[in-house]
Amino acid sequence: MEIEAPTVRRRILELLAQRGEDKTICPSEVARALDPQNFRAHMSSVRSAAHTLVEEERIEVTQGGAVVDIRTARGPVRLGLRR
Repeated sequence: MEIEAPTVRRRILELLAQRGEDKTICPSEVARALDPQNFRAHMSSVRSAAHTLVEEERIEVTQGGAVVDIRTARGPVRLGLRR
């Protein structure tokens, strides 16, 4: 079952608001919140939604504390509200 992009974007922002200012979340947290049983199937949708939010200047994606492009980053990344 595909989850619509606006739903994914909304969930990212909700989780970030719950976590608090200057805190980050893992993309897998978003996928698990959307579909705990099949979260891995939604990871590309979460990364795509995160990229859209970056383009809208609402969030930033970091890896090891440095801002990265989620489209090309390999390994674990974190999502945070844009500072």
